[in-house]
This record gives sequence, structure tokens and C-alpha cells, in this order.
Amino acid sequence: MNEKGHCRAPTRPFRQPKGCARSTRVIHRAHCSRWRDGELRAGTTEEDGRIALIQSDIWIGFPRAEQVLDRLQGMIEAPRQTRMPGLLVHGASGIGKTMIARNLSRKYAPDYDPASGITRTPLLLLQAPPAPDERRFYLHILAAVGAPATALSARAQNVASLEVRVIALLRDLGLRMIMIDEVHNLLAGTHREQRRFLNVLRYLSNELEVSLVCLGVSEAVDAIRGDIQLARRLDEHHLPNWRDDAEFSDMIQTLIAAMPLEKKSNLKVKSLKQILALTGGVTSRIFALIKDLSIDAIGTGEECITDDAIAKWTPVWSRHANSHRRLEKSGV
Repeated sequence: MNEKGHCRAPTRPFRQPKGCARSTRVIHRAHCSRWRDGELRAGTTEEDGRIALIQSDIWIGFPRAEQVLDRLQGMIEAPRQTRMPGLLVHGASGIGKTMIARNLSRKYAPDYDPASGITRTPLLLLQAPPAPDERRFYLHILAAVGAPATALSARAQNVASLEVRVIALLRDLGLRMIMIDEVHNLLAGTHREQRRFLNVLRYLSNELEVSLVCLGVSEAVDAIRGDIQLARRLDEHHLPNWRDDAEFSDMIQTLIAAMPLEKKSNLKVKSLKQILALTGGVTSRIFALIKDLSIDAIGTGEECITDDAIAKWTPVWSRHANSHRRLEKSGV
């Protein structure tokens, strides 16, 4: 790891391939627990280090993501007002909503002030419970801020008591924004349960004077619109699937340049179209494809992603399906 705790290839440093300009995009990698203080564990190699680097989470600040981040940052920095602005970010599963939320939460991480003994938490990122349950949601909030309800009596764990405790704690933390990921989970409940859960979200936003941000698949839009008052204060931002355009090409080149390969990958336009067709334009699938091909390139010694490799690549789910069909035909 480097001085910031980020994972890197442990032996020889990665060399940028000749003729490949270093990307100007913001690239961030998650912490990698496979390596300690830049030292290899017993039995591992330089290739293992690069593969671990590829497998770690990576953030690339392409324009569509930066646009959402800029908007969210403006909201969290805005002065408090009676009705705080809100946002509903929706799109296909795997399009990048959660990565955007986590990137913002890293920037506004809790900060402990030793002088006052208070931990300031400007942003609270939560995942919606599997079903729209008020009590479960309040318990999730307590756990997220380090105040688990296990220390409370059974009587103090009823919805009304939890509500009072949550409001008091969040107000002391100096909260500025609540982000609810996977908000489409509320669709698992009845219409009445959905309305009650949406009322809770609106109540928290009003009482604490904080911005409310919801993230989910597009089906959640109709559920949010079921509460007219909440829908009026949540602007909608749709993240579409990638299309065959210059932005997609730039994203692919930036992503490949971030892979620790020794050679430059010169892909034809046909290969870019193939990547789009294989992934359906879904960000998580695109990342999985490029990472898979990069690991294969290291294993084969090719050290670059080739047009031929893309032409032969099949999704993991397709490989399992093909194997299963072959077994059925053989009578196994």
C-alpha cells in the first residue's frame, strides 16, 4: 500500500504503456487488504499484485458521474432552509448510482473534533431496508451512527421512542444530507406501507432541515411519485445506459488506461461496439468485462486487451449456462 493505504503492485512499479497518454480523469481505488505495507505475502508474485489491483474497486470520474456529484455537493453545502432541496437519482441496476453515493460519502466522512468531543457527520449514507419498515429503518440509522439499539430496553425500541432518539442524535451530528440507496426496496411493501415509509423520509428531512437524496432503479420513480409532497421536492436525475458515442469511447479508453498492463491496447471501433453489445451499456458489466480481459492478458503474457480477446469473450453467466446445456445433452 502507499502512504494513503491504497493497493499497488508490490514489486516492480507499473509503467505507462508507450504512446498512451495518462488519463486526466479522477481515478480512485478502494483500500486493498491483500497487501501489507507494500510487502508480498509468501508465495505470491508481481502478477498476483497486479491482479489484486485490478480486482479492487475503482472510481473513474467520467462526466455523467461528475455532473451528479457536483449537484450533490452543491446541495450539501447549501445553507439550511425550511424546505431543503432533494434529488432522486435513478437508472438501471449497475449503472453506477451506488459508486456515486460512496464517492460522495468518502469526501464528507465523519470528522471528530477533539476540542468539543463531537463527531460531525455531514452525510449519512444508508441502504433502504428490504421492506418499508419504519422501526427497522430507525434501527439501521442508529447502527450507522454507532449507537446500536441493543443498549436500549425493549420499551425504548418502539417506533415512537426510536424516532425521538434518532432525531436527537442526528441533530447533534450536524447532519446536512441523508442518502437512501436501493430506495426501490420500498416496492416490496403494500401501498400503505410505502406511504408510511415515504412519510418518514419527508419527516426526517423537514425536522432536521437536511437534503434528502434517494437512489434506485427507475421503477422506484412511480413509488416516490405516490407521495405528492415528497415528489415535488425531489428533482429527478436519470442515469441512462451507455450508448455508442464519444463519451462511451472516452470512458473505455480511460478505464483500460487505468489497468496495470505493460502494453497499450489499440482497439478498433468494432470492438467498442462489441463491448456495448455484450454489456448492454451497464457500467458494472463494462467494468467487469475490462477487468476480466485485463486479468487474462496478464495470465497469457499478452499484456494488453486485443480485438480478438473481446471477440471471444463471453459473460460469466453465459459460460455457466453453456456448460449446463452441454451436461444436459451428455446426460450427466
